[in-house]
Amino acid sequence: MSMIAIGGAIGTGVFLTTGKAVSNGGSGSATIAFLVIGFMMYLIMTQLGEMATAMPVSGSWSTYAGKFVDPAFGFGIGWNSWFSAVITIPTEITAANILLRFWLPDLPLLASICISLLFLGLLLVLNIVSAGFYGESEFWFAGIKVVTCAVFIIVGILTILGVLGGNAVGFGNWTVEEAPFVNGFSGLMVVMVTAGFAFQGSEYVGITAGESENPSRDVPRAINSVFWRILIFYVGTIVVISFLIPYTDPNLLAASSSNVAMSPYTIVFERAGLAAAASVVNAVLLTSVLSAGNTMMYGSSRMLYALASEGKAPRVFSRTNARGIPINALLVSVCVGLVSIVAAIYGDVVLGWLVNISAATGFVKWLAISSSHYRFRKAWLLQGHSAEELPYRAKWYPYAPFLAFTLTVFIFFAQVIPGPGGELNWSDIISTYCGIPVVLVTWLGYKIVKRTRVIALKDIDLSEVKADRAERL
Repeated sequence: MSMIAIGGAIGTGVFLTTGKAVSNGGSGSATIAFLVIGFMMYLIMTQLGEMATAMPVSGSWSTYAGKFVDPAFGFGIGWNSWFSAVITIPTEITAANILLRFWLPDLPLLASICISLLFLGLLLVLNIVSAGFYGESEFWFAGIKVVTCAVFIIVGILTILGVLGGNAVGFGNWTVEEAPFVNGFSGLMVVMVTAGFAFQGSEYVGITAGESENPSRDVPRAINSVFWRILIFYVGTIVVISFLIPYTDPNLLAASSSNVAMSPYTIVFERAGLAAAASVVNAVLLTSVLSAGNTMMYGSSRMLYALASEGKAPRVFSRTNARGIPINALLVSVCVGLVSIVAAIYGDVVLGWLVNISAATGFVKWLAISSSHYRFRKAWLLQGHSAEELPYRAKWYPYAPFLAFTLTVFIFFAQVIPGPGGELNWSDIISTYCGIPVVLVTWLGYKIVKRTRVIALKDIDLSEVKADRAERL
């Protein structure tokens, strides 16, 4: 379970868009943003973990939103969560094309499109073989990512100290031009979205709970394992980049770049005098991007399958093949992955848009988890139970879900705060908010048609929780 979550979280977010974070906000803003989002992700994971151990379901947060808040809310969150996962597939494929430029800087457009299709086909094959093969492949992909991140941080520290590359590096890159806080508070808020995208996928520890043989044991272990590994790798990566690469470096992914973006990982290895190692690392990054795309294709197909099984999507998507793979739902994910062809044509800017769309819909997903957990625990206590009866308890209730909810809302709406010059980046704003109609239309449409209401706390059905607990006892 922990490997599936690590596989989903460690990908383009750490290997490529960390450079975007430093470029857009500077070293100080990037470090703060990843620490804040990392803490918020921990709160979200523990809240989801409490619900997942008490009531393991494959639909996870969308099911909880429907059971503990409002059926219409669960319907909207289900479609939002599917969209959040499925839009990440072309994001990862686009990132793969960018990584290929390390060796093929003048890659023809037709070749880039063909590579995108090849990458998409490989993801389909990995997901169509069997769920068991998925778990096995994801385990090894995640292991490669962990080793890569660890080696990068070690090489980075040695370079900072002057053991590699010749001279010790001071805080010079923290004081270049507008550094360390580029574009002030608005720059920090923009980087928060990038950090939010980077942490997307960590919550997949919850969506796999329904497939665990012992969720009360496995989920808490997975939460702690995933959180600390991801936080150390992400913050460690940001710190290394901040010391070794100025935010003005044209090779960092940024909205203004067109065709020169590189992974900060390969940049650091090259500047440490390890050119051959940089090439090896870039190859490893390609497999890592494949792993993240693999996780999102798995998650998006299972989410659509769960929606169809609950009658919230056409029944055709609930059909499975002889191996239990929801083949029709999987093919829809593949079709959305074809957006990567557009990205191959228009370059790095499209990757920035895809990152913003995925991050924004991911924030909506986190809002659903926090609100569902708050009402779940409150209903549990109101109906005469004690918190000690729960197999796993999230920390700091009720303050943690309130803090996570409030912080997420603030970050989301702070994107319209003008920069120091009073200008708004309309490209970022539009791409951040353009995915929101998915949840609004489905949520409100279902509510109007079905005439649903917010479920009263005393009426929330917790019988499955009690039955599940009795079975374990």
